[in-house]
Amino acid sequence: MRQRLRSWFQTLFKRYGNAENRKGSKDQEQSRPAPLQQIPAATAMSATRMPAPRLPAAPAPGSADTETSASTDNTTVHLPAAPATDSADTETPADADDTTVSLPVRLWDRAYNDLKREEAELVDAYEKILSRQLQDSPGSAVPESQPNTIAQNNSDRRRQMTQLINAGLAKTEREVKVKEGLSTAVDVVLSARDIINSAIQAVPQAALAWTGICIVLEMFVNPITATEENRKGIDYVVKRMNWYWNLSNILLKDPTAHNGELSGVRGELEIHIVNLYKALLSYQIKSVYSFYRNRGLVLLRDIVKLDDWNADLGAIQDAEKCFRDDTQTYTAQQVTSHLEQLVSYAMSEKDQKCLEHLRLTDPRDDKVRIEQTKGGLLQDSYRWVLNNADFQQWRNDLQHRLLWIKGDPGKGKTMLLCGIINELDRGNARHCNVAYFFCQATDSRINNATAVLRGLIYLLIEQQPSILSYVRKEYDCAGENLFKDANTWVALSRIFTNILRDPSLRTTYLVIDALDECVTTDLPQLLDLIAQQSSSGSRVKWIVSSRNWPQIEERLEKAADKVKVSLELNAESVAAAVNAFILQKVDDLAGLKKYDPRTKKTVQDYLCSNAQDTFLWVALVCQALEKVQKGFTLKKLRMFPSGLDALYARMREDMSQFDESDLCKHILAIVTIVRRPISLEELTTLADELDDTCDDFESLETIIGLCGSFLTLRERTIYFVHQLAKDFLLGNASDKASNQASQETFKWIFPKGKEDVNYTIFSRSLDAMSTTLRRDIYSLSAPGFPRDKVEVPDPDPLATVRYSCVYWVDHLCDLVSGTNTKRYNLLWAEEVVHTFLETKYLYWLETLSLLQAMPAGIVAIRKLEGLLGGNNQSQLSKLVWDAYRFALSYKSIIEQAPLQAYISALVFAPSGSLIKRNFKAEEPEWIQTKLAVELDWNACLQTLEGHSGYVASVAFSPDGQRLASGSDDNTIKIWDLASGSCLQTLEGHSGYIASVAFSPDGQRLASGSYDKMIKIWDPALGSCLQTLEGHSGYVASVAFSPNGQRLASGSWDSTIKIWDLASGSCLQTLKGHSSSVASVAFSPNGQRLTSGSWDKTIKIWDLASGSCLQILKGYSYSVASVAFSPDGQRLASGSWDNTIKIWDPASGSCLQTIPNSTKMTDISFDPTNRYLRTNVGGIKIDIETTESQVVLENPESYGYSLGQDKSWITYNGQNVLWLPPNYRPSEYDVQGRMISIGTISGLVWFISFS
Repeated sequence: MRQRLRSWFQTLFKRYGNAENRKGSKDQEQSRPAPLQQIPAATAMSATRMPAPRLPAAPAPGSADTETSASTDNTTVHLPAAPATDSADTETPADADDTTVSLPVRLWDRAYNDLKREEAELVDAYEKILSRQLQDSPGSAVPESQPNTIAQNNSDRRRQMTQLINAGLAKTEREVKVKEGLSTAVDVVLSARDIINSAIQAVPQAALAWTGICIVLEMFVNPITATEENRKGIDYVVKRMNWYWNLSNILLKDPTAHNGELSGVRGELEIHIVNLYKALLSYQIKSVYSFYRNRGLVLLRDIVKLDDWNADLGAIQDAEKCFRDDTQTYTAQQVTSHLEQLVSYAMSEKDQKCLEHLRLTDPRDDKVRIEQTKGGLLQDSYRWVLNNADFQQWRNDLQHRLLWIKGDPGKGKTMLLCGIINELDRGNARHCNVAYFFCQATDSRINNATAVLRGLIYLLIEQQPSILSYVRKEYDCAGENLFKDANTWVALSRIFTNILRDPSLRTTYLVIDALDECVTTDLPQLLDLIAQQSSSGSRVKWIVSSRNWPQIEERLEKAADKVKVSLELNAESVAAAVNAFILQKVDDLAGLKKYDPRTKKTVQDYLCSNAQDTFLWVALVCQALEKVQKGFTLKKLRMFPSGLDALYARMREDMSQFDESDLCKHILAIVTIVRRPISLEELTTLADELDDTCDDFESLETIIGLCGSFLTLRERTIYFVHQLAKDFLLGNASDKASNQASQETFKWIFPKGKEDVNYTIFSRSLDAMSTTLRRDIYSLSAPGFPRDKVEVPDPDPLATVRYSCVYWVDHLCDLVSGTNTKRYNLLWAEEVVHTFLETKYLYWLETLSLLQAMPAGIVAIRKLEGLLGGNNQSQLSKLVWDAYRFALSYKSIIEQAPLQAYISALVFAPSGSLIKRNFKAEEPEWIQTKLAVELDWNACLQTLEGHSGYVASVAFSPDGQRLASGSDDNTIKIWDLASGSCLQTLEGHSGYIASVAFSPDGQRLASGSYDKMIKIWDPALGSCLQTLEGHSGYVASVAFSPNGQRLASGSWDSTIKIWDLASGSCLQTLKGHSSSVASVAFSPNGQRLTSGSWDKTIKIWDLASGSCLQILKGYSYSVASVAFSPDGQRLASGSWDNTIKIWDPASGSCLQTIPNSTKMTDISFDPTNRYLRTNVGGIKIDIETTESQVVLENPESYGYSLGQDKSWITYNGQNVLWLPPNYRPSEYDVQGRMISIGTISGLVWFISFS
């Protein structure tokens, strides 16, 4: 129903939107703009229900209230006159910054600045005239040497213009009084004076638009100085100035907060308004110059021809016509949009659920918390940036869409952004979106790239709910996992990009604070996204802040038209802001502690002298002074050294004097080592010295308070006050001069090294889990109870062990890797890990599912396996391996329904599984028939599901840890072979992926597609680094050169191209094949290239000259694969004629022919040169032979591979594992003892052998 109504309204307004304007006389057409909107009678009732735009009537000669009407089917709608200025429509006061001025003011400023760039000499002459008037009085002569003193920033220039208008109006009024009643020209002056007076009183910032008019009014009092055409033009301009001012304000105002959905058309309309304003300003400026020149008051050289006033007036009327045309489109779509809103958007229950799952945090709450934590937001601490030239450039220039605010730690970047956000919100609340996010390294919820996108998208939806549809499109398929699985970044990046491209998106400001506090693994992909998105789309502007990190600058350099504000380069402004902050903090302290004037002044002077322009230092000192008795204030004050690190050292010394210093030290050690902020409940589990106070949370909070210079407590979770505090405790002081104090602090907290603390966390975690974990800990009861329906009980039985369940293995790894510990023997001697896995493993898997941490659990078990160092004979090693296979095999179902760990997983696990045997008592009694299952785990480690089409190409990364798969669903997937998670889905091709290849260092991936393009990807970030275009046919094969600097591609257009990957340019195009090129390969030294083609030949190319060195013939069918030997002395090729040939590439002679019973589509040499790896398995060859055309009738196979019909996996030519039909490969890759297989159904799976 909703869709039908929307469609009906769209059809209706498309029909009427371009209706003809009401016919009128030619004089009426010229005297006012054409009607702007026509609404049919059939929709009049609907139109009255919506907040339609109020359009002011254009003035007509001789009439103050001329109506504008629009007629369709004899129905007339009268547009109301421009509204009087009232409380609802009053503009921003004169002393406001550009972030709060009205839309018309900003548009006039933009028009003036554009005109100044386009007609620099004319505007400079005009400003010199204005400068002379500011210096003397209106009407003073202007010499050639007159300097231009008009301000270059908008706010100061407005103040100067206001001064000029006031002086000009006073002079005009005196002259009019002398000549009042003498001519109709004087009546025009009086009328114009009243208009200007009214406009300036209502909107003081309007002075820029009216200054020229005010000056040229004198020509009406002194008519001899102007031509009749010029006076008529000025009369025309005066009559339109006020009307167009009000029109832009009303037409583009968004009282319902939905107008932004038309911002595509609106953006075009704004451009035409600015062009119109430029024409009006140009006419004014030329008139002023002409008036002064004709009176002999301008001694400047002639700047422009000034006698074609009719043409200049025509330029204004042309701009008006463009404006009218766009206005009709805009207002028609505006009505349609409002009617759609009446029938379309109300959040459904599914919408609310989607938004609930998307919300990781509400950045608005984070902003309030941060401001409160830092002692409140002081306007004087940030307002300087609003007048900063670089900020103004970003704010006012559409081309500059990225602002990077950078500075050292503690300089107030976060509070600066809080202030800017407030100004953007205040100035644009009715027609813009303002979304922001605050990264904090010490809070794992908000210190990663995915969290940033979730926060920004959440706020955008809160302001413009219609864009939720982009999230729902993917959420409806994936559910809550959309925001939690390994593909979350890929999915959210796609959603975010689509939102920013939505033509209905309002003008949007995106703000991200503290990029340097985003985890290092995520930061590059976040920076690349910012650089890419800020370089496209004029309706979205970005502000980001960070420390002065080269790696951030390097990534942001890719952004076009960015602006930087360096706090170090604005030291005076920052110092003034810090001093204002000090005054405020000292006032607060004096009121709280009842300081006398002398004490107050002493504190203030000390802070100002030692702050080193650092907000954080001031905040920490003031926080410490709050706890000092008034009588000891001055003594304590002098103990605070200058500089953050020195201050931290002093506070650590003070802490060591407390009676509770040992507790403080232990808590600081734990909080510094843990991998995320922990709750008070989790702290009691990890800290052995808190056993006596584990239930006394009030005492715990008091102890945390004693660490207040380093730690803070929010909602019973412990955080560092700043990343600098954590760095200092770890011995990594930001100031080299303070590094010794930082190292001493590290030794104080970790007297036995970090390994001792890791041991405490590991051992206490294992004890706590062994005591706490049990079956069905949340009392779900139903075996299939879905995870996404689980509600955490109160109290939460897992509250004390949440951290331990996820991170216990990490602390064991840190313990074992420490150079000073010998506790690694616990893996074999103490049996603690063995006992835990033997008795609690299934309960742990259930808990991981409840905590949504199954992937982390699988990685933990894999790490545990790695710690054992390949000792496969120990009982613990066998148990860990079995636990790993168990978790990997049933990860999917346990994630969906936690209790299936005891049902499906136990029922279908092999009968020989150690986990199955240990937990036999947990098997469901209600299943009477025992199923026949395998005796042991089969070779299939994992089945990777995700492709929706045929898998055409697979490739292992050089380190064997990742797998790439290309499919005819036009995507490439990158898989983590340890956890089975899909790390990235690479989208961008519009055709079947025919070939994928990793670079030699594994840092890049190349893909060739049927869309005739090659793409180079960053497989870690999922971003496309380059798109190489040039082939006119499908790209069938890609290969990196040995040094990774070049790429070869073979295509169905019968050519090979060599690409320079640094520049993306095509270095060579190799021609010579008469049919499609199926395979390409570089020689080991990178100097030659071989290609195999459907024309049944192999060619060897010299890459220095591009010449063909050899043409190898002998096949009766297409050549499918080619490869050089590791030493480059031999070449192997496989063909669809079921043979392999070994060639001498120097002479071109065929040394061996190896017949087979299937097509040879994949060939490579093993490192020894003694075997070939093929799609039918390993084949032993005689690399030493020099005889021509030796035929090996019964080649000896070796290693693991696929049999001839691909139904068996073979070892040394013998069938060892039969594959069911749905597991048989369409493509596969062999790497030693591991085989990856892509199937025709889109399944990717791999197996590993001992």
